[in-house]
Amino acid sequence: MVRIAVAGGSGPVSREVIDALMSSGKHDITILSRSAQKSDIAPEITWQVVDYNDKPNLIRALRGIHTLLSFVQILSDPDQESQKNLIDAAIISGVKRFAPSEYGSKGTVDMHWWHGKEKVRRYLEEVNGNERVLEYTLFQPGLFLDYLAFPYKTAKYLDPLQSIFDFQNCRAIVMEGHEGAIITLTTVADLAAVIARAVDYDGRWPTTGGIRGNRVTFSQILEIGRSFVVDQVKLEDLEAGKLKASWGLEAIHPAVPVDQASELLKAVSIGILLSSSKGAWDSSDEMNQLFPDHDFTRIDDFLEKAWEGMP
Repeated sequence: MVRIAVAGGSGPVSREVIDALMSSGKHDITILSRSAQKSDIAPEITWQVVDYNDKPNLIRALRGIHTLLSFVQILSDPDQESQKNLIDAAIISGVKRFAPSEYGSKGTVDMHWWHGKEKVRRYLEEVNGNERVLEYTLFQPGLFLDYLAFPYKTAKYLDPLQSIFDFQNCRAIVMEGHEGAIITLTTVADLAAVIARAVDYDGRWPTTGGIRGNRVTFSQILEIGRSFVVDQVKLEDLEAGKLKASWGLEAIHPAVPVDQASELLKAVSIGILLSSSKGAWDSSDEMNQLFPDHDFTRIDDFLEKAWEGMP
């Protein structure tokens, strides 16, 4: 049995992972959260309210914990003090393994909303500078394949999220001359399954935990199942902060204030297009190599099932 703490354990991605961990029936799981316990949490899970600014409290909460998985919201903490305090407390408490709040692209170039990840990565390198005091990995599955089924829900907790590939309306936005840009697409269920296996893994975690569900180009996505109207936008416009497309993202992430949504949604579209051309979404495959027998959901099978009978 492994004692696991999940920071930010009330969010949708973390709850997908918790269910995967629980399915083995052999882990003792504690959720660390700023808020009071949700009513639908399984009774065998321990819920502990914490203040991420109170390091002594975090140290007490992490005593006896083997693995700490962080799903702390990056956007809500620009300086990433919450995760830095978690790392400090984990080291003092004797936690063996830590996974910071990643669960996306391998790079953050041109995506300012994720620059906080770089601060946490650098901090982990700093604390392990002279000797390895905390084993950690960066789980990086690329974009959730589930989002290509928007507006339909394909997972228990993960909410649908709109992307530049709009299968419902058969439209997409790509950068002119970069149709061959690579993007990794992995279902949240596959991410959760891989994390659960990594928790059980006896060897040392690789520092980068790339997960390749599907490694495809933009043009390959647009050849699956439907005929798309493609808006081609220019590099110079994107670099100037202009998205000259006939449509834009409208679905708001729960973590984004309504008054900031419009500008952020435009920035997300621009950022994904620019960053994909620089390899930010081409995840490595360390976790695939550790668990070669895991059967990842194929993009064509997923899309066929998701859109079968749908308009």
